[in-house]
Amino acid sequence: MEPVRAKKQLGQHFLTDLSIARRICDALSGSVTPGTLEVGPGMGVLTQFLKERADLDLYAAEVDRESVDYLIERWPELAPRIISGDFLRLPIAEMFPEGVNIIGNFPYNISSQIFFKVLEHRDLVGECVGMVQREVAVRIAEKPGTRDYGILSVFLQAYYDIEYLFTVHENVFSPPPKVKSAVIRLTRNGRQRLDCDEGLFMRVVKGAFNQRRKTLRNSIRAAFPQVGDRSHEFFALRPEKLGVDEFVELTRFVDECLRG
Repeated sequence: MEPVRAKKQLGQHFLTDLSIARRICDALSGSVTPGTLEVGPGMGVLTQFLKERADLDLYAAEVDRESVDYLIERWPELAPRIISGDFLRLPIAEMFPEGVNIIGNFPYNISSQIFFKVLEHRDLVGECVGMVQREVAVRIAEKPGTRDYGILSVFLQAYYDIEYLFTVHENVFSPPPKVKSAVIRLTRNGRQRLDCDEGLFMRVVKGAFNQRRKTLRNSIRAAFPQVGDRSHEFFALRPEKLGVDEFVELTRFVDECLRG
């Protein structure tokens, strides 16, 4: 079979190191649900290990038609489970009503969007293992008080336990990317719902970090003029100092202000 040509517009960098592919495969516990969806399998370097696991009910979503044809030719028995389409547009709730794990060497250009899709379906996605740009992995896994901690950190840590597993160097890809990569694991935590208006929570977090160099007094009042002259103990802090629980408390405060 002819190898698939990596397409820059799709953010494709094919992993060539089989030992790393196996480590990624082994990082998925599969304990929450056997349903597993690999995102962007490419030429199947990770797929070949996932398909060996009897505990996983494996599907794969690939937007690149050339890769789809390659995978079907290589493993015709997987053809009914290879979805030709954009993961970001898949109806996850319809396809996996009993829940699903997400795994993959995620395309760099849509990795954040993939995690927001996971977040959107947090009641179904029990576990997610992904290789992404190292800076994205660091940002997701960082704790409050650090420079890289931000919007995606807060949103995902509200519902998932995050583990930075290992760094992957550029020379194990074809073509090699210009940055290092990393593998992270998200495992659904016990928090079913936030103790606040969850939609408002997201607005508060975004409003805070949209002006992250300012104190919360300025950023929150700019995002929510209804706060007016009212004050809160967190207002002297910058947003990266607040963890999920503190943002929940701040959201309840803003909610009170909005209600008058």
